[in-house]
Amino acid sequence: MEPYVIEGARVILPLGVEPVSVRVEGGKITGLDHPRDGARVIDGHGKILAPALVDIHGDAFERQLMPRPGVDFPLHAALLETDRQLAANGIATAYHALTLSWEPGLRSVAMGNAVLDGLLALAPRLTVENRLQLRWETFCFEALPLIERALTMPLLPSIAFNDHTSMAVLHPGTALQNRPFDHDPNFPVVDMSTPAFAVKMAERAKRSGLSQSDYVALIQSIWQRRAQVPGVMDHVGAMGRAAGAPMLSHDDSQAQTRRFYHDLDAKICEFPMNLQAAQTARDLGDWIIFGAPNAARGGSHLGSPGAGDMIERGLCDILASDYFYPAMLAAMARLLSQGRGSLAQLWPLISTNPARALGLHDRGTIACGQRADLVLLDWPEGEAPAVRLTLVAGRPAYQAVPFAQ
Repeated sequence: MEPYVIEGARVILPLGVEPVSVRVEGGKITGLDHPRDGARVIDGHGKILAPALVDIHGDAFERQLMPRPGVDFPLHAALLETDRQLAANGIATAYHALTLSWEPGLRSVAMGNAVLDGLLALAPRLTVENRLQLRWETFCFEALPLIERALTMPLLPSIAFNDHTSMAVLHPGTALQNRPFDHDPNFPVVDMSTPAFAVKMAERAKRSGLSQSDYVALIQSIWQRRAQVPGVMDHVGAMGRAAGAPMLSHDDSQAQTRRFYHDLDAKICEFPMNLQAAQTARDLGDWIIFGAPNAARGGSHLGSPGAGDMIERGLCDILASDYFYPAMLAAMARLLSQGRGSLAQLWPLISTNPARALGLHDRGTIACGQRADLVLLDWPEGEAPAVRLTLVAGRPAYQAVPFAQ
């Protein structure tokens, strides 16, 4: 593309928000307040120019694959629509949280392979950088060949260790947020033969295309693998280290849990479920993620710590879209209105910090030499921001211009 300059916008820089021009050439930022040198001009007056968003964990794409429980949609159409939604929300780099589970259906290994193949096939047509977070259910040994294959993809994925199996069979007398370390020999387990447990599994069964009784029988058989799980986790951790993949753990509830994953080289703590787990992550020097919907709504729907409070405590480095792509910008608006920080202080939660945590040092900030992943926002003070232009490596991925009145 020919060089261009974005002029007139207030620009979010590492040290503050300044009215500088930004020059882009060859997909990179080549100058701040640099002479035009014949470059064409994009008018940013009245707008805010920011580093485009980096989404470290987003699973809203599942709603394109399965808009209603048990209703599948054509894979390529779903992925193309997801790509458009990302661009329209200012997200230039997305890690799709692809659950690799022993369940059949939406979160199966078969679906994981299909999504991986779909992203590879569609790569020339996608507008933003679509990567994978291999959200591996640790009881799903069948996923190891897929993980090995994914680690050779042109765009390196991340690996997230999930144990929703132990969470599913947790005795109801123990709060999810305070459950013991998942590999504790005294982990409190529910009676899986009761009608109440079958009712609890109803939504999972529907997502998997199984009857409640068949799903309960399946999870009972999977639970018998428990003694083998730590050894398989060590193997997956070794695969991740060998590939240089960033690794995360999910829903930590104990200091022991966080230390276990830290020692496995999963140095990113994703959605810690209580203050103790988050503080342990900080003490270890690990990155800490909370959900942007948590911040945008003013609290967690699961009863976990509030993201806004964790930001003020210095226990949140990154906000992820989680299950709703617009939440990242909505979170910025709410956090600003609450006085949780300045725009320059808060914006790294959705740009610089996730990029650094994932090892993507070429993006996430507006500076010379950085990749030109930029978002131009219409953002009147006190109102919701609206994306007007998303640039990915200097290329327009999304552009919206309101009709003249």
